[in-house]
This record gives sequence, C-alpha cells and structure tokens, in this order.
Amino acid sequence: MEAIQREMTVFARRARASAGRMHPELSLVSYTLLGHLEERGGCRATDLAAHYALDKSTVSRQVAGLERAGLVERRPDPDDARVQVLDLTEAGRHILAQVTVSRRAAFRERLADWPEEDLVRFAAYLERYNAWPERPPGDGR
Repeated sequence: MEAIQREMTVFARRARASAGRMHPELSLVSYTLLGHLEERGGCRATDLAAHYALDKSTVSRQVAGLERAGLVERRPDPDDARVQVLDLTEAGRHILAQVTVSRRAAFRERLADWPEEDLVRFAAYLERYNAWPERPPGDGR
C-alpha cells in the first residue's frame, strides 16, 4: 500500500508539473475544469464544485480566471433562466484541443514500449480505481 500511495503521489506531482509545459496559460486545474465543461456541454459552477469536492469559492476563483482569459463564458440555463451555465468559448475549445493533443502525444511517448496487454490491464486498473465512490473518509452512506 505504501508503494501505491508513493507512486500515486509521484504521478500527481508529475501531472501538475507537465501541465505548465503543455500550455503556459493553462494549469492542471484549469485544464481539468475545461475538460469537464467540454464533456458535459457546460454546467453550473456549483456542479463543478460538487463534482471535484471543492469549496464554491475555490471554483469561483478558478472560473473567474478562465473568464478573464476568455476561455469560459456564462449563459442562461435553457431550463431555468435564473441559473447561469458555464461553457467553453471558441478560444477555450481551441486551447483545450491543443493541450489534449500535446498530452496524448506525451502519453504515447511515455508508454510506447509497453506491450498492448499491459496497456489494456493498466487502463482497466485505472478505470476500476477511479470508479470507487467518492465519499469523505468515515462517511458510511
């Protein structure tokens, strides 16, 4: 278990460090938020906070930075005009696409000499790990 924890920590540090090299304007957090907005076709800031288990003020600061950079915009929710939905701008889509291409190339390079069966197994393990319910420690629900 210690080796798994140590290696997951190294993985997370490496991901944060590589994000800055992929695009100077985009942190790992920004990239993650943009990716989530693209995947969902937009969503409310409160939905982002709930999904990532972050404080609303933290998400608000991140979103404000993305708005100032012209990567995210607010629009009225089609189901409830009182609610604002965050969505990518064209510039946001463009930068996200650039970073995604760079990240995929980096993954391909890093995993190029792995046998196919190892890649399939690794992907299955990651999917299984990430499928674990996200509950606070000790939450018996």
